[in-house]
Amino acid sequence: MLKDIEFAEERIYDQEDGVNNPYRFFIDSFSQSSRLDLLLGYFTLSSLNVLSYGFASFLKNGGILRVVLNEFVKVDDIDIIVEAKNTEIRNDISFYEDLESLKKVLSKPDKHFFECIAWLITNNRIQFQFIRMKVRGIPHNKNGIFYDNSNNRVGFTGSCNFTGSGILYNMENVLAILEWDSNISNRQIDKFENSFNKYFNKEAKNVEYLDSKKVKENIEKTFGNKELEQILEDEKELFDNLKNELEENYINRINDEQFNILEENYPTPCFPFNSNPRAYQIQAYENWVFNNYKGIFAMATGTGKTITSLNCLLENYKKNGNYKALILVPTISLVNQWVKECKKFNFHENLIKVYSLNNWQAELSRLTTLKLLNKEFSFIIIATYASFVTKKFQDHLMNLSEETLLIADECHNMGSNSIMKKLKTFHLKNRIGLSATPERQFQDEVNSKILDFFGEENENKYTFSYTMYDAIKKEPRALCPYRYYPKIVRLTDTEFKKYEDYSKQILRFHPKNDEEKEIFNRLCIARQRIIHKAENKLEVFKLILLEEYSKRKNLKYTLVYVAEGLADEDIEFDATRSDILKETDSDLNLLNLYTRTIGELFDNVSVKQFIGTTSSDDRKSILDDFASGSLQVITSMKCLDEGIDVPRSELAIFCASTGNPRQFIQRRGRVLRLAEGKDEAIIYDLVVVPEPSGDSSLFKIEQSEIEKELRRVRDFAEMSENIHHTRQILEPLLNHYQLKL
Repeated sequence: MLKDIEFAEERIYDQEDGVNNPYRFFIDSFSQSSRLDLLLGYFTLSSLNVLSYGFASFLKNGGILRVVLNEFVKVDDIDIIVEAKNTEIRNDISFYEDLESLKKVLSKPDKHFFECIAWLITNNRIQFQFIRMKVRGIPHNKNGIFYDNSNNRVGFTGSCNFTGSGILYNMENVLAILEWDSNISNRQIDKFENSFNKYFNKEAKNVEYLDSKKVKENIEKTFGNKELEQILEDEKELFDNLKNELEENYINRINDEQFNILEENYPTPCFPFNSNPRAYQIQAYENWVFNNYKGIFAMATGTGKTITSLNCLLENYKKNGNYKALILVPTISLVNQWVKECKKFNFHENLIKVYSLNNWQAELSRLTTLKLLNKEFSFIIIATYASFVTKKFQDHLMNLSEETLLIADECHNMGSNSIMKKLKTFHLKNRIGLSATPERQFQDEVNSKILDFFGEENENKYTFSYTMYDAIKKEPRALCPYRYYPKIVRLTDTEFKKYEDYSKQILRFHPKNDEEKEIFNRLCIARQRIIHKAENKLEVFKLILLEEYSKRKNLKYTLVYVAEGLADEDIEFDATRSDILKETDSDLNLLNLYTRTIGELFDNVSVKQFIGTTSSDDRKSILDDFASGSLQVITSMKCLDEGIDVPRSELAIFCASTGNPRQFIQRRGRVLRLAEGKDEAIIYDLVVVPEPSGDSSLFKIEQSEIEKELRRVRDFAEMSENIHHTRQILEPLLNHYQLKL
């Protein structure tokens, strides 16, 4: 509260006083306020360095900022703008026009200031009024009012410009006006308040008002990508750096006090969403403890595997007073996604990202130094599997305490040869494996080793399981219900002839050695490609789009999984290989065709591709636009299989005929995530079946292939809200091939 501040006795802050200088006034007042009204003239870039400190605490207090200011940059700042924009010098330059260029030359404190402003914009806690004198002169006010949560007011005025030099070094002064000092002080603040409100509410006759919408949009777009916890952490770092740069004792003492305020404001680790873990998440923790702090959590996609495992880390923190974790993930996208989830728990200390494009070694070396100094500290290392297997990381790994918790996301990846070799000497005792589908297809020996690594003694039972049925049917629901519509796709005559020819060759083939087995496998893959790339899929796809558009008048929240050029079950995903998620030219041609088809059918439906080479920034932009509904359709192939959290997807069209359980289970989970206003999901599935050939010798082969295609159909249908529809559609096919759903 403002009344808690020890203000200068004379209420005057200037450079003659070793402690009570303008810097002290502003930093104290910011940290204890929840609202600031500023009536300024020029708002210069050099002021940002000063206003940066204490700003994050202001945000944490629920800070609201209202500013009336001139739109132009002060002459002192023109050199900075010229450098940023590579433009000629003009007398009047608005630095709000091209903030991307300006961002490149801003210092850390300057960027921090804009990030605070952007956070306020995003959360609707800032308002601007830009003014210009109607006749001659410029707005040149230098006053404002701080408010706290008890509506105490502290006004200020003086010669001090909001500039770095003005506040830190110039012979300037600030007069603080405390409303509780006297009746006159109270009346002075009333006068400031009335004057500010007149300008802010557009009631002043001597100025004209400029549109601030574009300014706000530019600031938010350029700097608005940080959570409040990260802003608080940045400010702690800024204080620490400033202490090292400035020798004056009074500056150091002020910074120490502000650092302590930040520490008090900084939230301690806790379960997110202002709630408690769900019953099944508590059960998962208890089962894990009972299993000697080891185990696999086999949880359906979308049921909160991340939250459930981090809750175990939180419980460790409650016991030990610190947290230590190594989290392994398949992709860089998941590294960043886990960082966000960790911050929801207020796990902010030593949060280190390890992947090929990031300089992480110095941060891990610092952890080793802290350990040697016997200092208590917390950390979370989030690494890709590809970085985990490198010698550089393995050298650092040996320095981690054996009590560090390993969380292996998509833990079936632990079965790759390169990772298995590293597990022989793995020393971290506490372990959690996460996966919706822990088993690797047709690799029983590898699966057994993964189970053993995570302490699973009973191969038929995991430490904790939470099935798709549990997630959809049990209350409170973790996933939304869905309706499933399989669409039969027939092969063209040409495709069927090729399919039949391959089937006859396969029937005659009896491989006896490795070379013949390779030929046999190639024949099977070639036949499977015909199913994957069936031409008639596109026509059925168009009919689905037209049907859904006629119902909804838009295609918002639609995911399209396009078939791949290769059969997608031919490759077992290996998270140590960066090429697995990259599309081939054949893939991209097919993806482009489906994406283009949407644009040709509808003029008013926006669609974008989500592929392996999509940059992190573009991915965020695509997913944000998809969540808001401004982007209606995302087309993808295997890229969205990797655990990316797709917000609010309501309609999915599966054009890929995958028989890989991991793929179709994970894809379904993307669509079933809960969202406000979402009652159920709709899934269309293109099921390719050849016409019966009439050749009795091929009956068994045809039956086997149909059975493969129906494997996922059965899985999708059995938990849908309309299983009767699937039975009705497939009944003739099932009867002919003597199969049951």
